[in-house]
Amino acid sequence: MTMVVNKPAIILYVDEPDPDLLREVCAGIEEEGVLYQVSAHKGDLDTLAFEAAKESILGSGIGMTGQRIALQMLRLPKGHNVFELDSPRFWQCRNLGANSARAIKKMPFKDLWVE
Repeated sequence: MTMVVNKPAIILYVDEPDPDLLREVCAGIEEEGVLYQVSAHKGDLDTLAFEAAKESILGSGIGMTGQRIALQMLRLPKGHNVFELDSPRFWQCRNLGANSARAIKKMPFKDLWVE
């Protein structure tokens, strides 16, 4: 019998994501020293983010469809995303990724609206 062990990681559920924006989100998470896992799923942005947060042992999930990205935390109602970006710039994606890790570490968020 094989035992599957889920590592504490931020979960990203993506549906045909923009690869450049996804790379920046992942880079932001890496900069904060937290593991992440990307999985392809079908669904709308709110569902992807909500389900990713539920799946994450850390309670932090990111949903992404095309150029839309949402950060969701466990126990928040579906559709009440912590952050949501539409056609963001690279630095915003990187900061959103960092913020998904900072939420777990209880650190102040990086700005998403002013460079």
